[in-house]
Amino acid sequence: MNILVFGKDGQLGKAFKAIFGERKPEKLHRISYIGRTECDLANPDAITVPLNQIKPDLIINAAAHTAVDRAETEVDSAYAINTKAPEIMAQYAKNHGATFLHYSTDYVFDGSKVSPYESTDVRNPLGVYGKSKAAGEEAIERAFQDKQKHASQVSGTELKAQYAILRTSWVYGEGGNFIRTILRLAKERQTLKVIADQYGVPSSARWLAEVSLALTLDENNQLRQFPSGIYHAVPSGETTWHALACHAVQAALDAGAALQLHPNAIEAIPATEYPLPAPRPMNSRMARGSLEAALADTLAPSANVPKLQLLQQSWEPQVAAYVQDLVHRKLI
Repeated sequence: MNILVFGKDGQLGKAFKAIFGERKPEKLHRISYIGRTECDLANPDAITVPLNQIKPDLIINAAAHTAVDRAETEVDSAYAINTKAPEIMAQYAKNHGATFLHYSTDYVFDGSKVSPYESTDVRNPLGVYGKSKAAGEEAIERAFQDKQKHASQVSGTELKAQYAILRTSWVYGEGGNFIRTILRLAKERQTLKVIADQYGVPSSARWLAEVSLALTLDENNQLRQFPSGIYHAVPSGETTWHALACHAVQAALDAGAALQLHPNAIEAIPATEYPLPAPRPMNSRMARGSLEAALADTLAPSANVPKLQLLQQSWEPQVAAYVQDLVHRKLI
């Protein structure tokens, strides 16, 4: 089986590479990684070249234009990478009976709902980034509307073209992110102000990749059939940016990091006191029912418990473990 990962230089792409490296599935799969230097996702022709050369059975699109504020002025680039590029990948998957994993965002919602968003809720993005990601979701859905007409043979059984759009939020991993910014500032400052009225769930890139593969691959690391659609992939629980900052700083102190900042010196402020070029949703919480149901339906009984336990993990110990690892590796 051929696997093609777009976005090898991002946090999620690095997480997939680490997991595949640990599992060492080379005997079963040929895995190719594409980054910015190998493929300009803003160029449609550049995307079709690796697709036609590698002929992937599984396409993982871990790439995106994620600079939320810059997207307000880089409109064409945002739509090229977040809308047109996944559309091309989806069309290839549909036409060649492949599986397509694509990652989207809480920013497709306006954040006005008081309860967690369901995967079926109407999109209503606020800024260019969210609008380009929402348009990408819609393009993938259109591409797969007649997917039943296209199929391929995998391991002797018919596997129809299929896709999963996995919406996530507040991602952190190997690269720049909110947590690492807070910890950098914690080494330099004794006080800090952080927004406390925007709610969401921090999502580990490593955790997200593991959940994706739990949905996509069976116990033998072969593709499984699952219901195509949109899934919300976030750990359990919820928090605010302020509470996340406090949790990360405390975890770093507990791990022995030399910081000037302590959690009780982090001031909670409303979003109105920290204006940004692009609007953010105030509520980014997302319900995971559809993903839980899909995992329960597709997994073998013996695999149900550990995989569902993975999905149900809380964000707090994951963030603490991430921060402790950064401290131990002397990255903060």
